[in-house]
Amino acid sequence: MTIEKVTLGCGCFWCSEAVFRQLSGVTDVFPGYSGGRVVDPTYKQVCSGTTEHAEVLQIEFDSSLISFKQLLAVFFATHDPTTLNRQGADRGTQYRSVVFYHDEQQKIETEQFIERLNKDQQWADPVVTEVKPIDIFYIAEPYHHDYYTANSGQGYCVSVIEPKLAKLRKDFNL
Repeated sequence: MTIEKVTLGCGCFWCSEAVFRQLSGVTDVFPGYSGGRVVDPTYKQVCSGTTEHAEVLQIEFDSSLISFKQLLAVFFATHDPTTLNRQGADRGTQYRSVVFYHDEQQKIETEQFIERLNKDQQWADPVVTEVKPIDIFYIAEPYHHDYYTANSGQGYCVSVIEPKLAKLRKDFNL
C-alpha cells in the first residue's frame, strides 16, 4: 500500500468530500483551507473572502488502488473548472477550482490533463483551474467533516450533493 496525498479545491467542500469518499482507494478525506494568507483561518473568515484561502479537500489515497489521474478525472467531472471563483450558487475566491500538488509528478500530470481537456474542447470555455504547489493546509472545524453523512436529509444535501453523487455513480459506474 502506497499512501499519497493531493489537495483539491472544487467549490464547497461539503459537496466534494461526499464525492471523493465514494471512491475505492481513497483512504481519507479532510476538508480544510489552503492558498491564503491568514494563519489558521476559521470557516467564517474564509467565507468572507478576505483570507485568499480556497475551500479544499486533502485527499489521502492508495495509489495501488486508484491513480492520481483517476482522481483528476473525478475532480474535473464533478465541478465546472471553467468558471472563475464560482461553483453553482457559491461565489468568491474561496470556491475557485484549484489543484495544490504535492510533488512534481502531480504537477506534470495535472497540467497535461488540463491541456488535453482544453484540446478536446470538453467545455465551451477553457479550464481556469489553478495548479499550485501545496503550502499549508489548515484542517476545517470538526462539524465540516463528513458533512453529508451527518446531514443527508438537509435541503442543501438533497438538492446539491445528491445530484453530484448520482452523476458520479452514472459517469463512473459506481
